[in-house]
Amino acid sequence: MHEMEKPRIEKVVINMGIGESGEKLAKAESLLENLVNQKPIKRKAKQTNKDFGIRKNEPIALKVTLRGKKAYEFLKNAFEAVDNRISSGSFDMYGNFSFGLKEHIDLPGVKYDPKIGVYGMDICVSLERKGYRIKRRRIKRRKISPNHRIKKEEGINFVKETFKVDVYE
Repeated sequence: MHEMEKPRIEKVVINMGIGESGEKLAKAESLLENLVNQKPIKRKAKQTNKDFGIRKNEPIALKVTLRGKKAYEFLKNAFEAVDNRISSGSFDMYGNFSFGLKEHIDLPGVKYDPKIGVYGMDICVSLERKGYRIKRRRIKRRKISPNHRIKKEEGINFVKETFKVDVYE
C-alpha cells in the first residue's frame, strides 16, 4: 500500500454527558483532565428541560479532542476496556467509528475513587488519509475525490491491524 493510501487517526473525541452542572460536573472535569492530561471543554444545554431540571446554556457535558500520539495511547487503553471487541455497526460508511464506556474505571490503571464516583463516556474516532487537509484549509479548498475517501471495510481493517481488535457482526 502506498504511503498516501494508508489510513490514520485524525482525531479522537471523548464526550461525557453529565446531565447537571455544579459539583458533579467539576468532579467529572478533573477526572477527564487526569485521564488524558488535557483540559476538557464544557458543553452547554441547547434547550430547557424542566423534567430533568436543565436550563438552556447551562453547562451539562464535557468534551476533549485528542490528536497524534495522545490519541493512539488513549485508544489502546479504551479498546482494552471493551475487551478488544467492537461491533461492525459502530463504523460509518467513511470508516469513522464510535463506541462507549459505561464506567471510566474499566480503563486499565484507573482505580475507583468514592469521592469522584463513576462516569461513562462516548469515544468517537475520525480516520483520514494523507491529503485530507485540502478539504479543511482556507486557501484553495477542494473536495476529496470519492476514491481517496476511506470506506467502511478499510476502517475495519485499519482497526484490526493497528490495535489487534476483534470486529464482530
